[in-house]
Amino acid sequence: MRQQIVNLPDISPELRAYIESIKAKRPKTMLAHILKYGSITTKELDELYGYKHAPRAARDLEELGIRLIRTRVTQDGRRMTSYTLADDPVVTDRRGGRRAFPKRLKTALLARDGEQCQLCQGTFPGNTLQIDHRVPYEISGDVEGELQPESFMLLCGSCNRAKSWACEHCENWKAIKDLTICETCMFASPDHYQHIAMKQKRQLTLNWAGEEVQDYDILNQQASAEGQQLAEYVKHILKNRLKP
Repeated sequence: MRQQIVNLPDISPELRAYIESIKAKRPKTMLAHILKYGSITTKELDELYGYKHAPRAARDLEELGIRLIRTRVTQDGRRMTSYTLADDPVVTDRRGGRRAFPKRLKTALLARDGEQCQLCQGTFPGNTLQIDHRVPYEISGDVEGELQPESFMLLCGSCNRAKSWACEHCENWKAIKDLTICETCMFASPDHYQHIAMKQKRQLTLNWAGEEVQDYDILNQQASAEGQQLAEYVKHILKNRLKP
C-alpha cells in the first residue's frame, strides 16, 4: 500500500521541502502515512509496511531531524504506541541524519581501546564491535567537521542494544534534552559517572576468563548454598570486607 503526502494546511513549505528531500524508504514511508492520516501505530507499521520494530523506524525519522510524539492507544483491543508529529517537528541541526562512520574512526578507537566493549569490558573481535556516540545522537547530533574519537566508544552488540533501550526510556531523552545530563551518565562515561539514565545507581560488570572460571563456579556454588543470587552474594562479601 503506497501512501501519498497530502497538502495539509499546517505543514509549512519549509517542512514540506525537507520531507520531500528524504530518500530513505522507511522514514519516508512512515512520514507519508503520518501526514496523510495524522498518526501511525506500531500495528500499522507492521501490517501495512512490514516494519516489525517500530522504535527503530521512529528513530530513523528522529535521526533525520523530525520530532515525534509518542502516545499509548488501544486499537482492536491491543495496547500499542501511536506516533504523531510534534508541533515544531524539525530539528534544524539534525537535517540529513547521521553521517556514515569513516573507517579511520574505528581504526582510531581500536588503537585507543583495543578489542574491548567499553561497557561490559568483554573482549570481542574488532569487526563485531560497534561504534556508538557517547552522548546519543538524538541529544548531541554530529559536530561539524571531523568526527573526533573522544566523542565515540566501541560497544558489543548486546551492550549497544541495552544502552539504546535505557536511553530511549530516560526522561532526558524524552523531554529534557540536556547534554550535560548525558555526559555524566554511565552510558557515556563508564569510568566516571554520577547516574545511570538519571537514576542513582552504580554498576560493576565482572568477567571471569580462563582459569578464573573456576573461581566463578565456586562463588556460584557458595551463593546457591546460601540461597542467594550470585550478584547479591558477591555484594554481601564485598560489604563485609568494607566494614571497619
